Amino acid sequence: MAKTPLLLIPGLLCSPRLFAPQVAALADVAEILVPDWRRAPLPIWDSWESAARWIVDLMPPGKFALAGLSLGGMLAVEIMQIAPERVERLALLDTGMRSQNETERAIRRARIRLADEGHFELVLGMQMTRFIPAYRLPDKPLVDEVLAMCGEIGVEIYRRQEELAAIRADRRPDLPKIKCPTVIVCGRDDAATPLFLSEEMAAAIPGSELVVVEQCGHLVTLEKPDETTAILRKWLSR
Repeated sequence: MAKTPLLLIPGLLCSPRLFAPQVAALADVAEILVPDWRRAPLPIWDSWESAARWIVDLMPPGKFALAGLSLGGMLAVEIMQIAPERVERLALLDTGMRSQNETERAIRRARIRLADEGHFELVLGMQMTRFIPAYRLPDKPLVDEVLAMCGEIGVEIYRRQEELAAIRADRRPDLPKIKCPTVIVCGRDDAATPLFLSEEMAAAIPGSELVVVEQCGHLVTLEKPDETTAILRKWLSR
């Protein structure tokens, strides 16, 4: 049986480690590609379209399944603007489609300033409170894995990702145009992209399915790897 080409897009501060459990567990049904931001030319972050096109160009010709987490989910919906005919199914994990208000932009600028001034470790510590629920912070292997993943990205890529996130367009009006089978996944306790953002995406995308993962925060692929893999396996088999 032919395997499904599957593109998994990591989020802000996320290396391919984000999807390592799924890459291993879904290898029997999918040919998986995970973009590595460290290999991308820095100018891709000049616009949402340029980042989306760089990602699409990594895939072989033809249709593929598309999934993204957080910033990766936003980029997945950008891909739906430029190459919808190539996407046969879509999964949006712990993400949202709203634009940023001035307060949110100011917070992003403050984090960038801290990183630029040599306080990247402080920025990573701040991000941990958004990425991982407080009740999971004593889980040292999980926290160490997330810190290692974020540290791999580094200050320059992080800064460019934050700058791009600050100027993102409101994609909610484009969601009803999505016609492929779509699953939306969110951790119940996601502090970075709260559940209501997933609920409004599910309401806007025709025929989509919303799956809420209990006792889980923003990084569903790492916090609940087996449950996330099962969700994606079911989605791939539709």
